[in-house]
Amino acid sequence: MVDKASKNNKVSLSQVARAAGVSKMTASRVLRGEGGYSENTRLKVMEQVDTLGYLPNRLATVFAGDQSSTFIGVSIPDLGNEVFAQVLEGIDRKLGTFGYQSVLGLTQHTLEEEENWIRTVLSWQPAGLILTGRYHSPRATDMLRNAGVPVVEIWDLNAAPLDMSVGINHFDSGFDMGRYLTSLRYKNIGYVGTSHDTANAATERLNGFCKAVEGAGGAVVKQLCLHDTATYYPGFYGTEQLLAAACDIECIFYQNDAMAFGGLQYCASKGLTVPYDIGIAGWGDLPIASVMNRRLTSCHVSHLKLGQRAAEMMMGRLTDEPVPTCTDIGFRLIPGSTVRNSGV
Repeated sequence: MVDKASKNNKVSLSQVARAAGVSKMTASRVLRGEGGYSENTRLKVMEQVDTLGYLPNRLATVFAGDQSSTFIGVSIPDLGNEVFAQVLEGIDRKLGTFGYQSVLGLTQHTLEEEENWIRTVLSWQPAGLILTGRYHSPRATDMLRNAGVPVVEIWDLNAAPLDMSVGINHFDSGFDMGRYLTSLRYKNIGYVGTSHDTANAATERLNGFCKAVEGAGGAVVKQLCLHDTATYYPGFYGTEQLLAAACDIECIFYQNDAMAFGGLQYCASKGLTVPYDIGIAGWGDLPIASVMNRRLTSCHVSHLKLGQRAAEMMMGRLTDEPVPTCTDIGFRLIPGSTVRNSGV
């Protein structure tokens, strides 16, 4: 017997065949379950597969046309954002129930990175692609249209998708938050987020928010878009910069809950009482909000459900079942206690 822990892990099919005393073609047929060999031959080949630790090249099998691909390319901007981690969990969990696997790509919020990833993953002949966002470079769009595989665009609902789309209307979610805050008589409002030349969904939310605030006679007096990730620490120092530049701000709307948590911590460090001295509103309704000592005003989106629905649409298309072109999973405003109530 060969010690599997001591040998090179790049064992070839030829080595397996030689060890089993059969031809390479016979060993290949055994591994593919095609038949045409005795049970004794199958046992000898499989014994050597186990002994040598041989791992079949499934990708080569797909290239050879012997079987359909069972992996789905999935792109998300980054793993640092808990929101996208939840979406990915929903996708991967649902794909697994159908016997498919997700192959992850991180685009870092740039169209160039997404284009490079699409080019690479399509060369692996995936069964389909799930992409975050509705905007793609012209070259990426051409590749996707010519790929001949199902494509699901997620996160920012696209009424005219390349193939299928599932998500929410981010403009409307921002509009609802702006309308809610102005209904509480907030007039001078600030915004803290990240650079919106890449975060297109955040841009839509901010546009909707500003439209609602201005339509109600209020003003977004200062918008701070940082060249950073939309996480806790940028929310902390972004709040410091915002309040230093505009001291008359009554309430701050953040790109997401993680940044809002940073804002809450900054206010606490400076002795500002929320919501009496200043109001705080986030977006996304992260799970951590449920264990805080006060409920963060936010907008709830079922990120896990979004991922699961994207996977279901993909599987529907792959099994020739009727699939809607667009699926809006909706959102819900969470009033919370980090803004003043209507009686204040």
